[in-house]
Amino acid sequence: MHLTTLATTTLIFILVLHANAEPIDQTDIRVIDGDTIRVYHHQPNVRLVGFNAPETRNAACPAEFELGSRATRRLRDIIKLGNLDFTYARCSCPTQTQGTFACNYGRDCGTLRANGRDVGAILIEEGLAVPFVCGPTHCPKTPRPWCP
Repeated sequence: MHLTTLATTTLIFILVLHANAEPIDQTDIRVIDGDTIRVYHHQPNVRLVGFNAPETRNAACPAEFELGSRATRRLRDIIKLGNLDFTYARCSCPTQTQGTFACNYGRDCGTLRANGRDVGAILIEEGLAVPFVCGPTHCPKTPRPWCP
């Protein structure tokens, strides 16, 4: 039952976000890593929600670094193809911490779709990321299954 509720909540969240999506040109996005982008050439960076990609800067092991590099390259490739929609989303932090380092290291949150598909779903399907769904004001422990 818990998985069904989680899947339903995630679907509703994605549908609501998609309803407010704005087209964005590929030149207005810079990929930082597999789950972080910069939009419109402005700080703060944006943490893409709904998935977690392996780290490249603070990788815990060589396998994570390699997979993180592949996820970053794949996200760049997806973006190069265009037909993108971007939506800012509220980060899953307590209200008083929104916009501070205590909330997502000061990053904004958002979703990015390519040809109508969430880029996180594409990376998950290709084995380059894992699902990571947060609640309204907090996230579970970040999944990082890359290292043995």
